[in-house]
Amino acid sequence: MPKRAPAQTDELRLTALLGDFRLLVVLFIALRVLLLLAYQPFLIDGSEHGVGVQGDRAYHYALSELSAQGQLPFRDWWSEFPPVWYFLTTAVYQLQGANANYSGWSMLLGLLMVGFDTGNLILIRKIGTRLHGAGTGMSLAWIYAVLGAPLIFLWWNFETLVTFWLLLGLWWLLQAQPTRSAVAAAIGALTKFTPALLFGAAFRFRDLPVALRYVGVSVGIFVLAYIPLLAQNAAMTLPSLTAQFSKSSYETVWALLDGNYRTGNFGDLASHFDPAQASVPTGNPARVPGFLRLGIAAAVGLFVYARTRRFDDRGLVAFVGLTLLIFFLQAQGWSPQWLVQIIPLVLLAFPSRNGLYVIVLLSLVTFAEYPFLFIRTGDSGGEITGALMMPFVVLVLARTSLLIGLCVALYQRLRQEPVPART
Repeated sequence: MPKRAPAQTDELRLTALLGDFRLLVVLFIALRVLLLLAYQPFLIDGSEHGVGVQGDRAYHYALSELSAQGQLPFRDWWSEFPPVWYFLTTAVYQLQGANANYSGWSMLLGLLMVGFDTGNLILIRKIGTRLHGAGTGMSLAWIYAVLGAPLIFLWWNFETLVTFWLLLGLWWLLQAQPTRSAVAAAIGALTKFTPALLFGAAFRFRDLPVALRYVGVSVGIFVLAYIPLLAQNAAMTLPSLTAQFSKSSYETVWALLDGNYRTGNFGDLASHFDPAQASVPTGNPARVPGFLRLGIAAAVGLFVYARTRRFDDRGLVAFVGLTLLIFFLQAQGWSPQWLVQIIPLVLLAFPSRNGLYVIVLLSLVTFAEYPFLFIRTGDSGGEITGALMMPFVVLVLARTSLLIGLCVALYQRLRQEPVPART
C-alpha cells in the first residue's frame, strides 16, 4: 500500500481529535475550572468581583448566609424561586461550616454548575446525534463548548441547572421513557417552572394515556415536594409560586408600553422577611393585563398544536422550542439568562449556519442590553434614562423580533412533513 503524505496524516489525526468526545469533555471542563481558578470570585463592599462579576451570586449568597443565624428558606424567609436552588445554596453554605465565606461558597457552586453544564454538553451531543447523525451531533457539541453565553451565565445564576433538567426530560421523552422524563420535568419545575412546558410535547407527540401518566407523575412529585413546605410555613412558601407573576413588566415590549425601564430584580434583603413584599409591584401597572397576554399565548399555542404535521423526533424538539419561546414572549419580563435554555434548542432545531447566526445575534443583543447598557445606569438608580433610552428600545425590539422570527421558523418546521405513525 502506498504511504500517506505527511499532510494527509496530519489531517487524519486532526479529524480524529475533533471526533474524540472524551477529549472535548476534558477541554470543556478544563477551560471552566481554569477560569474559576484564575478569576476567583470574591466580594468587596458587597459587590462581586472575579469570574461572576455582574451576576446574581452575591444576592443568592446574602440569602444563603441567613442560615448562619438559623434562618432558613421557606420557613423564615420567602424565595421568588421554587425550592431546589436555595436549598442547594444553603446546603453548600452549611457544608463550609464555621469558616463559610463567599469565595469558597461561590467556587463550590461554580464547580457544581460545571458538572451540570457538562451534562448539557453530553445531552446536546446525544440529542443531536439522534436527530441529525453522529457527525452533526459532535459538531453541535463543539459549537456549544465554544459559545460565550452559556459560559458566562454559568457563573452568574443557575440557568445551567434548569437547562440540564429540560434537556434531560427532552432526551428521555425522545427515548420513549416518559416516566423518567416526567421525573426530570418535575425536578426542573422545582428549580424553575419552564421544564414543565414539556407537558405540551407529551400530549402532542405521545398517546393520551401516556401523556396523562406523564403529567400525573410530574405534578405528583411537585405537589409532594411542596406539602411539607406549606405545612411548615405557608406564608413564606406561597411566594415561590406567585412572586414571578406579581412583578411589574421589565425589559420587554410590554415594559416599553408600561414605561418600565428597569430590570426585574426584587427588593432588598429585608423584604424577604415579609411575604407581602413578594406581591408589591416595583413599577408602573400593566397596560396589557397578564391574563390577556396568557390568553394570546394560549391561543397561539393551540393553533400550533392543531396545525402540527411533523411527529418525528425533529418535530418534537421544534415543538418544545416553540413552546418555550411563546412562553418567554408572553411573559411580562425578560431575563438575559434565558438564553441558556434557548441556545441548545436552536442548535438542535437548526444545525446550520443560519441557526448559528441567530444565536450570535441574539447573544450580542442580550449582552448589549445587560450589562452594557444597565451598567451605565448607576446615576439614575438602575433606570434607563436620557441618551440610553433609544438604544434600549432598539435592543428590546431587535431581541423580540429575533425571537418571533425563530417562532415562525420553528412553526414552518412543524408544517414540513406529513404525519407518520405515533410512538
